[in-house]
Amino acid sequence: MAAIARWCIRHRLPTVLLWLLALGGTAAAAGFAGSAYSNDYEVPGTESGRATALLDQGFHGQGGDSDTIVWHTGHGSVRASGVEQRMSQTLNKIDDLPGISSVGAPRTSADGHTAYAEFTFAAQSDEIPEPQVRTVVDTAKAAEADGLQVELGGSAIALTQTTGVHLSEAIGVAVAALVLFLAFGAFAASLLPIATALVSVGTAYAGIELLGHVMTVADFAPMLGMLIGLGVGIDYALFIVTRHRKALRRGLPVADAVTHAVSTTGRAVVFAGATVCIALLGMLILRLDFLNGVAIAASLTVVLTVVASVTLLPALLSYIGMRALSGRERRRLAERGPQPDPPTGFAARWSAFVERHPRALGSLAAAVMLVLALPTLGLHLGTSDQGNSPAGSTTRKAYDLIGEGFGPGANGPLTLVAKLDGAGDRVALDELPARLRTTAGVASVSPVSYNGSGDTAFVTVVPDSAPQSQKTSDLVDRLRTDVLPRAESRTSLAVEVGGVTASYDDFAEVIIGKLPLFVGVVIALGCLLLLLAFRSIGIPLKAAVMNVAAVASAFGVVVAVFQWGWGSELLGLGSAGPIEPFLPVIMVSVLFGLSMDYQVFLVSRMYEEWRETGDNRRAVRVGLAETSRVINSAAVIMISVFLAFVLSGDRVIAMFGIALAAAVALDAFVLRTLLVPALMHLLGRANWWLPGWLDRRLPRISIEAPAPGARAKIPPERTSVVEPGRTPVMKQMKQMKQFEQMKHLEEEHVRDIAR
Repeated sequence: MAAIARWCIRHRLPTVLLWLLALGGTAAAAGFAGSAYSNDYEVPGTESGRATALLDQGFHGQGGDSDTIVWHTGHGSVRASGVEQRMSQTLNKIDDLPGISSVGAPRTSADGHTAYAEFTFAAQSDEIPEPQVRTVVDTAKAAEADGLQVELGGSAIALTQTTGVHLSEAIGVAVAALVLFLAFGAFAASLLPIATALVSVGTAYAGIELLGHVMTVADFAPMLGMLIGLGVGIDYALFIVTRHRKALRRGLPVADAVTHAVSTTGRAVVFAGATVCIALLGMLILRLDFLNGVAIAASLTVVLTVVASVTLLPALLSYIGMRALSGRERRRLAERGPQPDPPTGFAARWSAFVERHPRALGSLAAAVMLVLALPTLGLHLGTSDQGNSPAGSTTRKAYDLIGEGFGPGANGPLTLVAKLDGAGDRVALDELPARLRTTAGVASVSPVSYNGSGDTAFVTVVPDSAPQSQKTSDLVDRLRTDVLPRAESRTSLAVEVGGVTASYDDFAEVIIGKLPLFVGVVIALGCLLLLLAFRSIGIPLKAAVMNVAAVASAFGVVVAVFQWGWGSELLGLGSAGPIEPFLPVIMVSVLFGLSMDYQVFLVSRMYEEWRETGDNRRAVRVGLAETSRVINSAAVIMISVFLAFVLSGDRVIAMFGIALAAAVALDAFVLRTLLVPALMHLLGRANWWLPGWLDRRLPRISIEAPAPGARAKIPPERTSVVEPGRTPVMKQMKQMKQFEQMKHLEEEHVRDIAR
């Protein structure tokens, strides 16, 4: 790492230009190629997927995205001649637009105040150009007049609803800049983490757009990448700049201070970034194309932020020189020379307070995490449809009008599709609507529709409950396990149940089935990394428990806000509804990675002190006192960035933002600065225990290189409980040999810095 830092300092202009070229080049390429995102939730082999495929094959275009135009009169009837004529002309215009496959016949509500017609695009929503959808919206909205309201609904229509993405970015970055300025007191130093994060995240954002042309990438992947990238990118740069400023106050020249910061904290940044990427790439074991693209896109963003932190940031730090310190700090350094920089203020007092009351504070922290995690027990996965859109959006208005006029199930009908083979299948299918009408949970059933060749048919079933309701999911199960098998008996008929609710239920079932394996792999890999880094059994086990606690509590907050609706309308996030099926997998990946970051930065300082003194109480006290301030500053920045994305107006991104903000807040202010140090005080030397046979077989890695001039002392043998100086002679000789080896490495490091 020191060699990389020195190269970037000596070639600072080429380094900065290379990054700007990468940003400009990828942005230009992405602008030229355009986006190619895909929100295909269909899982190969599921029943809903087969239903969609049969519709597309048998009806040539019916498998495209189906959207709705709704018109409503407050007074009078939609059957009035003026309204009928106006809307008939509008429907004909929509039918003639490019990309429209068909326009269905209008349906009128019983009270005569509301009517709607379905129109089908030739492609799925993720493949439809936004200008094409915008033309449909403009054509429909042109029909509005006094007393006549026209709204549109559907997944394609949702593409035209603008979000406050750029506003959320600006607010998040502005708050981060303010926190950095308050932490550093130096304007130049506070700008560098922002600049580094913006360059790396901008490059990643454009790279994700290009990635969408070679693999399935969800449309929210760039936003998720930006959300994670801005948070970790600013934080990683903050850690390095903090160590650099500390080295300057100790009297090191600028180049040496930069090199020292990168070769110490920079190594921890690389390690932390690696843990985040491992957690994200754990999604690949699920073998779902939809999640593969999200995993690689988010990992790409993290990788670029880490690389920028150890290359671009050193170059920029060498440019600003001593201005990384505030004016007052520079004057004090010039007048008094280097001074000791021990932890003082609230951080030192808090660390001592935790040391004195570990049981009480640990119990309090555990109780807080448990209470917040309780709502997770009621987690309901499903489709959060357009009934959860903001109240002012056209999709929400269309949804509400249809629900009021035709019943809640009209917003998400089920489609039963069958391939026919002979007269017996046709007879059985013709009898099916009558059987369906007597099924509990069914509001209405359409007649059977056959294609031109008569070999494929479908029936539309309207539930008496909303698409996101558990009752609708129960109806899907009832049809599949009871009603349809009886209708298919003694025939070759195979009826597939499709529709929005069926698709999301199938996707959720696949996710839930694979979730235990996924979580197990992510936990195991994270524990293995910590085992190698800290040579301890207890540290990885505590980290695993803390990470699970952070994830459970964060999901508790998400359930309260989005599923129970506590404040969701106030935040402009729509009404209460279920949680997206893919959210648990993505959130477990991201939250495990981010939780591991703070664990690494906190425990690495404790481990460094433990190696020097062999005193667990001192190691925990000093580690917490020296890292809590920067961890808390980093957490405030990350929370601000994540919460700012709630303003994006996108429900999925808002879920990510609130979950990540809650997890980081709990992780930084409850777990890492309260529960973890309390437990480490209670466990004492057991924190660092490792069986001798395992210690000898594990490869040795180091998160942070020793500081220049640091004196390392090997603690007593981890498998022994005797005090230093009372170990057997052979063990003492072995420790002396290890000490000499480490001392030699440290002296070489000092000479390396000096060169």
